[in-house]
Amino acid sequence: MKKIKVAVVMGGNSSEREVSLMTGAGMIKNLDREKYEVVEVDFPKEKEKINGCDVVLLALHGRGGEDGQIQGYLETLGIKYTGCGVLTSALGMDKMIFRWIMERYSLPMAKLTNKVPCVVKPVDGGSSIGVTIVKKQSDLIKAIKEAKKYSKDVLVEEYLEGTEVSCGVLGNENVVALPVIEIVPDNGFYDYEAKYSDEGTRYFCPARISQVLTKKIQELSVEVFKAIKGRGYARIDFIIHKDEPYILEINSLPGMTPHSLIPQEARVAGMSYSQLLDRMIDLAA
Repeated sequence: MKKIKVAVVMGGNSSEREVSLMTGAGMIKNLDREKYEVVEVDFPKEKEKINGCDVVLLALHGRGGEDGQIQGYLETLGIKYTGCGVLTSALGMDKMIFRWIMERYSLPMAKLTNKVPCVVKPVDGGSSIGVTIVKKQSDLIKAIKEAKKYSKDVLVEEYLEGTEVSCGVLGNENVVALPVIEIVPDNGFYDYEAKYSDEGTRYFCPARISQVLTKKIQELSVEVFKAIKGRGYARIDFIIHKDEPYILEINSLPGMTPHSLIPQEARVAGMSYSQLLDRMIDLAA
């Protein structure tokens, strides 16, 4: 049987380059060599290595990778790729536009505010880079300046205290929600350190919530994915505040590092990391 030639595209030039390299390494390690010929591509400096590949396994994060740019480039080349398309990627990356779409579908999100306690975040970033939880009004300007290091636009939302959970989805026409995972960081905030290098963060999958709430979050995750015309896979993050789930954001190219959530969710669903990659490649378009 002829092997499928898969380009694992990682790196990029965004603030999430190091995370992308970790995602790429995780994918490369777990791709089944009986099925795939694997080509490692540090994008964009090695972009010519993509030519002649059957499918691109996207391991990019942040600007240039998660915002539709690489997706448009690959469509121009006529090469299949994993994950969401150009429009969905762009909509999911811009947190303000994503908010407008969620509001159009009457899906629950934290309100915009200019008062504390609040969360200040760059409009088009990920991995919690530049995000600050502000408890004192005197710290608000400093937090906004920090967020503006990573994006020209900033979002200020009310801070909702509660349980942070996440839910992955897989599929094109028939979308399936994975088990819900609960995240408990030692420092109380699932920041960059907690996501990628803090061994103190604890994960519970399935999440320690009721079956009713679990089902609600899974259904909301599929709704969010369909609302922005998602395909392939994505991960939707929530905060459960007073027994109600609120959407935080969608990750159209979620991390696939050893600490990442979707591989943990898939494992609980009975799917190994290698099988998850098989499924992602099967769904590529």
